[in-house]
Amino acid sequence: MIFVTVGSQLPFDRLIMTVDDWSRLHPDYDTFAQIGLSRYQPKAMRFKTSMTPNDYQKAMQASDLIIAHAGMGTIISALELGKPLLLMPRLASQGEHRNDHQLATIKQMTQKFPHIVVAYNETELLQELECYRMKKHDNPSIIKESLTVSPKLLDAIKSFITTE
Repeated sequence: MIFVTVGSQLPFDRLIMTVDDWSRLHPDYDTFAQIGLSRYQPKAMRFKTSMTPNDYQKAMQASDLIIAHAGMGTIISALELGKPLLLMPRLASQGEHRNDHQLATIKQMTQKFPHIVVAYNETELLQELECYRMKKHDNPSIIKESLTVSPKLLDAIKSFITTE
């Protein structure tokens, strides 16, 4: 399953619409999205606006790929579970956030975890989904090994986030 999540704070229609368009062309992939406050309602993929923490955790655990905004909670959860992660940052210029801090988050995270895949726009997101579909990103042993993160590093990241 491909799990798409946008968090609970702001809409991210650009991400949801792009993955929904891809899902329409690839109905053989089980794609499920947590769309939050998005105004766009998916037509080709299953979705919920919000999820309980337990259901969210189950969806992340069941996923083969997680597609998300560059939110730290999602990044940390994916790293803890050893899941492949495809990020598309929200952009202030698109009215998706008040600033471009998600670009800074991606820069820092990809320096530490170069296996995290980033799409900066809709075209790149579709290209990365095609790479995934063609199994270019699908080598579970490499992914699992590369996503092994020390608990100490995760604790440091969590501590940094909660103290701001």
